[in-house]
Amino acid sequence: MSKAFLIDTTRCTACRGCQLACKEWYELPANKTKQVGTHQNPPDLNANNYKLVRFNEHLDGETITWNFFPDQCRHCIEPPCQGAADTVEEGAVIKDEATGAVIFTDKMAQFSTEDLDYVRESCPYDIPRWDAKTKRPAKCVMCIDRVREGMLPACVLACPTGTMNFGERSEMLALAKERLAKVKKDHPNAMLADQEDVSVIYLLAEAPERYHTKAVAQAPARNTRKQLFASVRSSLTSVSKS
Repeated sequence: MSKAFLIDTTRCTACRGCQLACKEWYELPANKTKQVGTHQNPPDLNANNYKLVRFNEHLDGETITWNFFPDQCRHCIEPPCQGAADTVEEGAVIKDEATGAVIFTDKMAQFSTEDLDYVRESCPYDIPRWDAKTKRPAKCVMCIDRVREGMLPACVLACPTGTMNFGERSEMLALAKERLAKVKKDHPNAMLADQEDVSVIYLLAEAPERYHTKAVAQAPARNTRKQLFASVRSSLTSVSKS
């Protein structure tokens, strides 16, 4: 059985411990940022931030509500990025059988800009970001080096509130359903985002759009077969040549 995260957003205080722990473990450099009217920092995912706690503020009547969303690669069960990359070169994106981690390999350094854009656009969660140093997209790798040694991912270990959870997929699904039942008592619209399609399962107390525009997949995550991408790509190429 592969591994999975459960991210219970109802417990997130936006301390950003997970975001910083990820940067520290991978020794990622700081980003030069500027104030753009939000506490969210940096403004978006980038090659130096595999994880980002997104801030969304809502005014409901006279009540201000904050919805925090620790964004990262979802490590899809059937990765669309793998299907897209395979149309360029087999093995450029791999999925580790033991953990379910989706990994971008060094083969992607040979991809053209068009190919890299194609892979990124295939992601229904808009996760991959170009890394000029490695010449390939950058994203969360499930701390596969730590997990293989029996350790928790850095973000999970750093979380002080129980927002971040990690373990066997079956255990995380059971925990997710248990917590969802409790949350629904106060938030009847609570849900588990794309639980059948991903290995990073979010528990949301409210509608997904109140957290992030890509909180749930923007395209069917299961339509990821290599032949589907090959067919679509062939059609686009034919149109561009006509």
